[in-house]
Order: sequence, then C-alpha cells, then structure tokens
Amino acid sequence: MTAALQSYHARMQRVLDYIDRHLDGDLDLDALSSVAAFSKFHFHRQFTATFGLSVHRYVQLVRMRRASFRLAYRDTQSVTDIALDAGYEAPDAFARAFRQRFGQSPSSFRKAPDWAPWVAAFDPLDNARSKLMQKTFAAADVSIREVPATPVAIMEHRGDPETLGATIQRFITWRKAEGLHPRTNPTFNVWRSERRPASAAEYSVDLCVGTDRPIDESDGQVKAGEIPAGRCAVLRVIGHTHNLEPAALYLYREWLPASGEEARDFPIYCQRLSFVPEVPEHEASADVFLPLK
Repeated sequence: MTAALQSYHARMQRVLDYIDRHLDGDLDLDALSSVAAFSKFHFHRQFTATFGLSVHRYVQLVRMRRASFRLAYRDTQSVTDIALDAGYEAPDAFARAFRQRFGQSPSSFRKAPDWAPWVAAFDPLDNARSKLMQKTFAAADVSIREVPATPVAIMEHRGDPETLGATIQRFITWRKAEGLHPRTNPTFNVWRSERRPASAAEYSVDLCVGTDRPIDESDGQVKAGEIPAGRCAVLRVIGHTHNLEPAALYLYREWLPASGEEARDFPIYCQRLSFVPEVPEHEASADVFLPLK
C-alpha cells in the first residue's frame, strides 16, 4: 500500500472513529468532511466509494444497531428514549424504520427478537467496517498469565450462529434472576468451533459466568463447569469486540509458532470485560486467552 493510500485510509478511519464517539451529536456532512480534511463537496461520494454506503446510511445503521442492543439487553430504557437516542424525532418514525429493517416493531423485538433478519440487516455495516477496521497485533501486545481455576455456570449454544442472540438473551435473563452481575461475576465465552464452520450446525460456543455457588441443572438451561487453571497467552482487544476472530487467529498463526510455546488441551476463550450497550461499541473490551502447556 502506498503512503498516499495509507494516509487516505487513515483519514477515513478518523471519520468512523468520530461517528462512534459522537453518535448523539450532529453528524452532518460539514462536520464529518472536516474530520476527514476532505472537501465537503466530494466527501459523501468518497465515503460511498470507499465503504459502499452513504454517510447518512452508515450513521443510521450504527445508531440503529445501538438501539436494537438497548431494546434487547436493557429493559430499563423506554422505547421513546431509545428512538430519540437513535436520531428520530418521534417514536412512530422510529417504529416504521425499525419494522422496515427488521420485520418487527421495537416492542415485539424487545419481547422476542428474530435475530436472523437482524444479522442480515447489519451485513452492509459490518462489510463497510471491515474495509478499514482490520485490527493488527504484535508480540508486545501478548502477555503470559497464570490463570486460577474459575468455577462457572455454562449455557451452551449449539447450531446456527444467527440464533446466538437468542441464547445470549436467555443467558442474560438467567444470570439476572440469579443475581450474577457482570461487575461481580466474570463473563467468559469458550469457543468450541470456528466462528464460521463449514456447516452452521457445527457452530459451538459456551456462555459462562463465574460463580462458586451450587448450580441447579434440573431445568436444562445451565450446567456447572470450570475454566481450568494454567498458563495462558492473553491478548486484550478494545473496541468492536463482537468479532474476536482476528485476535484468535493472530495468537494461533503468528504468536504461537514464533513463541516456542505449545497449546494446552482446552479451547481458546475470552473474558468479556465491558459490554455493549453498557459502553459504546468502541469502548467494549475483552481478553482472549490461549491456554498453554
């Protein structure tokens, strides 16, 4: 990549970062072209050519994703407040846009989200982000840590990753009922398959919460388990932690062969340190653990 192209991408990256940090502000063309240091007369065409989405459409999608997270995972905020935060002047306009995009009203999505249309609706946003938001890592980012054994309650997700959102909702509901708050009880994901296996039916991940209390397994929702003790290579990721595959691949492909270490017989996993929608997407953080012998 030429220096000129790197500079161009860096300027566009600044725009994406600015949008993430100012979702409640005025994100008009004047403001965003100024951030990019591009002519406002050409900026919207440059943005569309780079990302495949207009600036307006991109901002709409980012705000709508935040709104959908708040509907699904934060039951203390009203639909009206969520609509206003998403940039709509009236709940009716928000409801029409939401239904058009996801096939559900905001209130029905809050009660029982249909996650497949949700995933499809945000494909353009994820594709746009992937053009410039590739995370790069270095050996200096990795530390080796002695991890203590942590007893956990496990809710398994097996099958189509598009239905993972429903499992996450059940997991959140269960841990709320048990009083296992993320501030006091750590959250882990143990990946037992690739993020995109050859067959969606093979997708497998464990949602875990740290707790040393006895686990009632009679209802079939959760079971008792453990994050085992041992040495781990740890890589911290900050921002847009919904896809931690680049961090996992870095540990496997680059760090591990160069380190002289050997992987232990336990899957790679992560600890979620901060979550959307409790923090904005760009502030979410997670540690990725590669168990070592």
